[in-house]
Amino acid sequence: MRFTKMQGLGNDYVYLDCTKEMPQDLPALAVKVADRHFGIGSDGLICICPSQTGDFRMQMFNTDGSEGEMCGNGIRCVGKFVYDKGLTSKTDLTIETRAGLKKLKLQVEDGKVFQVTVDMGVPVPGETVTIQVDGDDYELQKVSMGNPHAVTFMKEIEGLDLQRKGPGFEYHPAFPERVNTEFVQVVDATHLKMRVWERGSGETLACGTGSCATLVAAVLAGKAERKATIHLLGGDLQVYWDETDGHIYMTGPAVTVFEGEWPR
Repeated sequence: MRFTKMQGLGNDYVYLDCTKEMPQDLPALAVKVADRHFGIGSDGLICICPSQTGDFRMQMFNTDGSEGEMCGNGIRCVGKFVYDKGLTSKTDLTIETRAGLKKLKLQVEDGKVFQVTVDMGVPVPGETVTIQVDGDDYELQKVSMGNPHAVTFMKEIEGLDLQRKGPGFEYHPAFPERVNTEFVQVVDATHLKMRVWERGSGETLACGTGSCATLVAAVLAGKAERKATIHLLGGDLQVYWDETDGHIYMTGPAVTVFEGEWPR
């Protein structure tokens, strides 16, 4: 089984070309390949499949084998994968996901994609809730980006022990389907620092949908403008929430790490 390891700001996935053949038991395969000691090592598995509604379909799995609706960093790499490997010559693509169709604009240099802008669709803000984790109260803004997010603002996030606290948010009774949680420090109205605990994967170096949810929550709270740089552990994303059409747009890099063969 040929695979490609790719990353967007350190949010890394194993990619499979499933346009002609689909492996069996993808959840179990995701757990195996994602293992950083006995497998390839990644934040999950992404399969690139045929689509009847878009140019391609993205199917993604977390490290625990659970299937996710959408991955912002992952979908940028999907665009790079299909263009760089000659599966398409288009630089404007439509990708089918469990969170709906997403439009990609590929930026190409020397015949290779280096950056992608994704129309992430219209975010759906939810209620603001206050929950208790480890004896501390946290106010969170719910935002759906096709997958569930909860954003909380803090004075500083560098010293936050997410390995200890993260599961308390993910599995809190307030989120019966579990949740991706963003911990955000406002630098100024156009710069936000963020760490994320992702449902099914734990802390990752970046989260595209989470960055979009963060901007939405910050705008609603009067803490940010509609266009901002989101500073993540793995680097920066540019996010813009268009007031005209209500869509949110995310721009960031897509990088191929290496290719290999996984024994079946």
